[in-house]
Amino acid sequence: MNRDALILRARLYADIRAWFAGQDVLEVETPILSRAGNTDPNIESFTTRFTGHVDAGPALRWLRTSPEFPLKRLLAAGLGDCYELGRVFRNGEAGQRHNPEFTMLEWYRLGIDHRALGEQVVELVQRQLSLVGRVAVVHRCSYRQWFLDALQLDPMTASIESLQSALGDIRIDTAGLDRDDWLDLIITHRLTVGRPADELLLVYDYPASQCALARIRDESPPVASRFEVMLGGVELANGYHELNDSTEQRLRFQRDHTRRRARGLVLPEIDEALLAALPNLPDCAGVAMGLWIVCC
Repeated sequence: MNRDALILRARLYADIRAWFAGQDVLEVETPILSRAGNTDPNIESFTTRFTGHVDAGPALRWLRTSPEFPLKRLLAAGLGDCYELGRVFRNGEAGQRHNPEFTMLEWYRLGIDHRALGEQVVELVQRQLSLVGRVAVVHRCSYRQWFLDALQLDPMTASIESLQSALGDIRIDTAGLDRDDWLDLIITHRLTVGRPADELLLVYDYPASQCALARIRDESPPVASRFEVMLGGVELANGYHELNDSTEQRLRFQRDHTRRRARGLVLPEIDEALLAALPNLPDCAGVAMGLWIVCC
């Protein structure tokens, strides 16, 4: 990274901290090593081993893929609005838009939902773009409307065969792919290709099957209170109206293990400390944004 880029990154971090300070959102630091890992089947964690006395806990430790779980424990303990700007690690991710180690900004606001937090992300990204003299046009739509407008395809009800056909002449190895995999492929190969570089796209209300740690609303069909923000087709941020039901979250972690087992992947320990804290998690929304993408 050259000197100009380092100066820009320092300006970016200072502006982020000033933005949060102006809203009375507290900056915190949480552990990088954990006894539990991320169960998401599409994310791989780095591991390391602790060589000290067994009284200090298990030898196998996990490098965090985000600060989400400890931040939620702080929220459940009554901390209030907070954010963290720090390093995270994801194994197997390297390329033009991915790095195995990068800086993530994650924050939580009490008393709002995913739609309101999505607007905060748009505001922050516009501030970041202004540092280099850019401004973006903002487009907002639901996940369902995104597919309908672009492909005349309803992602909530379309058959697997219809999803496969939507890829046109793009050839994909279908082995082991489920419905959500096909939806993701349509996004990466059809919906985000060729989007204007200065367009911010806020997509909200994802299929219930893609809820991760978001609440599910009992609509027809049910939707996950989740959003993503993209710039020119590149995903910048992913956020949720946060689930605070520990029983439901345990079931989701167990479903993650089932999918990981089918793929022959390692089964990370479930974070029991998070599950114990979730019943005390206040009504809030949270989002994570990879800053190295914004800076490059």
